[in-house]
Amino acid sequence: MSKKLYSAEEVAERLGLHVRTVRGYVRDGRLKAVRIGKQYRIAHEDLEALLGSPVTEEPEARRQRHVEVSSIVEIDAADPGTAGRVSTLLMGASARHGEEPLRIETVYDERRGRLKLIIIGGLADTARLLEYVQGVLEP
Repeated sequence: MSKKLYSAEEVAERLGLHVRTVRGYVRDGRLKAVRIGKQYRIAHEDLEALLGSPVTEEPEARRQRHVEVSSIVEIDAADPGTAGRVSTLLMGASARHGEEPLRIETVYDERRGRLKLIIIGGLADTARLLEYVQGVLEP
């Protein structure tokens, strides 16, 4: 026996009715319900009895946790050689690591000597890439 209880709002949504109509059904005795505080709760079986047919349960949404990090790193005083090494390192390292591909964008402004890195991906993979970048940049 199912222990699923619906609110009047949920029943109204499932049946395509206004919530006042559902409450009227309860008050008139057409739909059996239990009053909990100021709210009506309708058992799954009672909803089926009203409809005269089985009510299919909507599957519960199964969520899988997904964690993604977005990093923007700006490196000042970067010469073209350093920018090239960092870009090559990131592209090579991102292709080998992780279950999900990392999204990487590098932008080098030669006039300002500024390299901007945009990395989007998983926590561990992003952290690993940032450690690689730190290793290349340290003297």
